[in-house]
Amino acid sequence: MGTGIILTGGKNTRMGTNKAFLSVEGERLIDRTVRIYRDIFDEIILVTNEPHLYYDIDVTLVTDLIKHKGPLMGIYTGLFYAASDPAFFAACDMPFLSGEFIRYLLEQSRDADIVVPETADGFQPLHAVYARSCMGTIQRLLGQDKLKVTGFYKGMKLKVIGPDAIRRFDPDGRMFLNINTPEEYAKIR
Repeated sequence: MGTGIILTGGKNTRMGTNKAFLSVEGERLIDRTVRIYRDIFDEIILVTNEPHLYYDIDVTLVTDLIKHKGPLMGIYTGLFYAASDPAFFAACDMPFLSGEFIRYLLEQSRDADIVVPETADGFQPLHAVYARSCMGTIQRLLGQDKLKVTGFYKGMKLKVIGPDAIRRFDPDGRMFLNINTPEEYAKIR
């Protein structure tokens, strides 16, 4: 069912180490994500600018088509290489992904270009479903160096998943947590 895409292109400057290889509950974050994806997707793509670090993982490795364009380029690159539509995207530093919620998002994507959760903190664009129909708009914005991830949402068929639906899958409010600093990592562990 579709393609699962993992974005690992961050510089990890605040963390000081590659977040994908941090361990939570005895498992590396990258391995947790791949394990969840394997139950859902026929194809798993890992977008990274350091593919040599991930050769031990049985997924398709791709690098950004153009370097230094941030997560928006990661989304574009993932869609470019995806063999099937739609594609679910998650950042590599999210330890509490829910396979059930990912399936729910995919089910909601039938008549949408984008399916994105929205919390009190706003959209969660690195935990969302995107269709290949987004590529033209993303490409135009990349060409203009407008790199805000949600910048391509305007004019697309957008389906927003609100807090009530999210709570059914995430009563503890942990699903969108990501690890950016040693302090956040210590708190999650």
